[in-house]
Amino acid sequence: MPQTSEPTERHTLSVLVDNEPGVLARVIGLFSGRGYNIDSLTVSEVSHEGHLSRITIVTTGTPMVIEQIKNQLDRLVPVHRVRDLTVEAASLERELAMVKVRGVGEARGEALRLAEAFRARVIDATRESFVFEITGKSDKIDQFAWLMEPLGLVEVARTGVVAISRGPEGM
Repeated sequence: MPQTSEPTERHTLSVLVDNEPGVLARVIGLFSGRGYNIDSLTVSEVSHEGHLSRITIVTTGTPMVIEQIKNQLDRLVPVHRVRDLTVEAASLERELAMVKVRGVGEARGEALRLAEAFRARVIDATRESFVFEITGKSDKIDQFAWLMEPLGLVEVARTGVVAISRGPEGM
């Protein structure tokens, strides 16, 4: 019998949870225990008074797997709401990265020109290196890092994706 493989899709999930010890471990345990992969993960408190945090997870899977992930997340006790920003509505996604580039001479000038084209800011400079701060969609940051490789890319530190839905509705 021939196997039909469903294509995998990238989804951004926003999960509103209680801000208490162990919640993140439970969410991550759900993924690791079932063999699901996390491409990006960001967590931050969003309501000090309400003791709530927002977890933004980027994951890939077949439509059936994505649906399973959402249902299983929704059943966890500290979870208040799960939204799939990929399918529910138009959403905005951004990521922050710091990119360190070593270079002198012509490579140094080229790195600065590329940074300007990508709207990256110089946040540290020495005679032999720069650290750039860049924000935008993940593919923009990927492209910037790829172009910096031949110019002396040393390292990249990334925050992971943060996302929010457009319009007046909230979590």
